Amino acid sequence: MYCPFCNANDTKVTDSRLMSEGNQVRRRRECLICKERFTTYEIAELALPRIVKRDGRRDSFNENKLRAGIMRALEKRPVSSEQVENAMAHIIHKARARGEREIASAQIGEWVMAELRGLDQVAYVRFASVYRSFQDIKEFSDEISRLENQKIEDMTVK
Repeated sequence: MYCPFCNANDTKVTDSRLMSEGNQVRRRRECLICKERFTTYEIAELALPRIVKRDGRRDSFNENKLRAGIMRALEKRPVSSEQVENAMAHIIHKARARGEREIASAQIGEWVMAELRGLDQVAYVRFASVYRSFQDIKEFSDEISRLENQKIEDMTVK
């Protein structure tokens, strides 16, 4: 690691700590030449699979697009940024855990709906209406009925 102050390549690590749920390492370093101290952050670079769109096009996994879609569904809903980041982390973890080079956009959409269902039912219905291209009010009604039935099933299981 080059020193950002004098450009020497002799530095030593004085402290290492895990950050961000263990996904990142924070290291305090000291230059052996100029004795200045600085911090570096290390994360594993894991490739995400490419996304296969419905029309067959392939696109790289874009976390910003994923976050934008989730945030659009959650607009003006009482969900914290931390909850959104946790949902994002779950979806990204699932995508990496599959170990495949490509994944269908439909699968990502299903994971997003599952996360939204747990976060906020209104956001879930918003996302589902766009994702599944609802054409009329009956489709909204059917989805809300499925959501209510699921809630009743969940309550009887507990």
